[in-house]
Amino acid sequence: MKEIQEKIKNFCKDNDMESPIEHRVLDLMSELGEVSKEVLKMSNYGREPAKYREELKSELGDVLYSLITVANTFDVDLEDALNQVLEKYKKRLMKGSAGSENK
Repeated sequence: MKEIQEKIKNFCKDNDMESPIEHRVLDLMSELGEVSKEVLKMSNYGREPAKYREELKSELGDVLYSLITVANTFDVDLEDALNQVLEKYKKRLMKGSAGSENK
């Protein structure tokens, strides 16, 4: 994951794509909305079981890119963050559910 974060950091720097955190977070939310829209299309707006469309792959890539730029802004190691979350869920599951009601 560190290699991927470094790749994105260099890409942004080399292509003059650095921007304030507020823009990065808004971009992340916008991209997540596009994933949601794609899932709606995949299910004909909830009228049918979802059928995979290749467009979803690109939209998920956009979300991942945007998430990494947010993490990079604050030098957050995403692999470490993910490991922390997995530990949190593991502890919650030992209490019966992964939901936040088991904090």
